[in-house]
Amino acid sequence: MTALSVIIPAKDVAPYIGTALSSLARNHHPDFEYIVVDDGSTDGTGDIVESHHRTLPGLRMIRNETPAGPSEARNQALAMASGRYITYLDGDDWLAPGYLSRALAAIRDLDVDFVKTDHVQVYGAKRLVHHAPEGRINRPLDPRAGIMPANCKTMVDYPYAWSGVFDRERLTDDLMRFEPALHSCEDRLWTWQLHLKAKSYARVPEIGVFYRRLVSDSLTQVGDQRQLHFLDAFAQLIEQVSTTPGDEGFLPKAARSFCAILTHHIELEDRLTRELRREMSVRGTAMMRALPEDLLDRTLREMGGKRAKRLRTFWGAA
Repeated sequence: MTALSVIIPAKDVAPYIGTALSSLARNHHPDFEYIVVDDGSTDGTGDIVESHHRTLPGLRMIRNETPAGPSEARNQALAMASGRYITYLDGDDWLAPGYLSRALAAIRDLDVDFVKTDHVQVYGAKRLVHHAPEGRINRPLDPRAGIMPANCKTMVDYPYAWSGVFDRERLTDDLMRFEPALHSCEDRLWTWQLHLKAKSYARVPEIGVFYRRLVSDSLTQVGDQRQLHFLDAFAQLIEQVSTTPGDEGFLPKAARSFCAILTHHIELEDRLTRELRREMSVRGTAMMRALPEDLLDRTLREMGGKRAKRLRTFWGAA
């Protein structure tokens, strides 16, 4: 068993994957391994990965002839991984030097199920530091305490799989796996499951991942059916917190998060086809109407302003 496995799903990231792998080389330790899943790339991503075997010891690659999606790609690598600890990196991002060793030392010292770290968002030449929304640092905490309150940004609103390290000896296999059917919003549902079911976590003030935003062909920018997977993710989450004993108190947070994400997608609906806009309208409205009426009313009142008005208009137009 190695100490740390770094899992990198990669699809058509030829302009960026070299930077990602070079940053891993600057983080290398003999007890680390790096598993890239070339998920059906058509642009030479896999060939670039192959060219880094000499400079990055411990590098392995899985090639998917047909894209499986980011969730299943991560699951494939997880099944191959030999590390006790797992972390993730997207193929178009990169790491600060020494970050992996520092994050690994933190989870070992704190003796928790997982740690969450800060990151830098990259907009071209612009850099913006984003901190995990938990003020208590370097302390073991109850993950469920990181969910509420509903009307404030909390740890479930920081849904980045790559922003941390996870102990697979303390977390069940089911909890480590991503929902294969989700090609977007999968990390948000996964983050919720961690905070609902894990026993301990900590926020550590390490700034490690440089996260590229607004990459034109990333899943956050494309306008196909995958963009509507947020509806599937939240349908599953809302069903769980509505019916699982002990989880009912988290429904207001799930409802607020759903309404916020739905508003975001409404604002960007021009990237969708007419058919997908109609599907989002029908399904999104049905999910809003399925919420308890008093909860939905309170959620919209607390959101207020343009977002609440937009949701009410969206609801009325469905």
